[in-house]
Amino acid sequence: MRHDEPLAVAAVAAVRNGDLAALRRLLADEPGLATARIVDDGGNGRTLLHVLTDWPARCPNGVRTVEVLVAAGADVNARFEGSHRETPLHWAASADDVEVLDALLDAGADINADGAVIGGGTPLADARAFAQLRAAHRLVERGAAVTLVDAATLGLSDRLDPLLATATRDDLDLALWGARQGGQHECAARLEALGADPDWVPPWER
Repeated sequence: MRHDEPLAVAAVAAVRNGDLAALRRLLADEPGLATARIVDDGGNGRTLLHVLTDWPARCPNGVRTVEVLVAAGADVNARFEGSHRETPLHWAASADDVEVLDALLDAGADINADGAVIGGGTPLADARAFAQLRAAHRLVERGAAVTLVDAATLGLSDRLDPLLATATRDDLDLALWGARQGGQHECAARLEALGADPDWVPPWER
């Protein structure tokens, strides 16, 4: 469905405005709408759950919108079709929309789904990289898998030991960079003591 078709325009407006009555009417009239892909001029396809969580997200009635779309058959793990494969949970994490993030998880979203724009990683990778700290810590609370760079950037000192046991030099360098980006001085000092290079920067920062 093209983004400029009347149905797409109406559905996007209903989602972004939190107009639940209008959204329910559209879903009742068009049973496939909850799973439809809305395709832009570049050929990228997204679902209405992606529309809800697209930056800056935090739409009115966000949690109820998730519930209405899921009840109508929306796939909480649907993938963006384009230059990456992010799910709505990736987008909620990237926008620090914790309430919708929780609603997606409650509806069965895969907390460790891959496909992020950040190294093909998880929603936590997005939240951490974009400094969306409420979302990042909420994902950890909800059971997200934590990498060494996640732990270092977020200051999760209690998670470091088991991750350090299998860390490579590259892992240490990236974790130190993350700790510094996150202002986690204790973690940074520990990583430097283990041999991480304080002058290393990741390729995307060079």
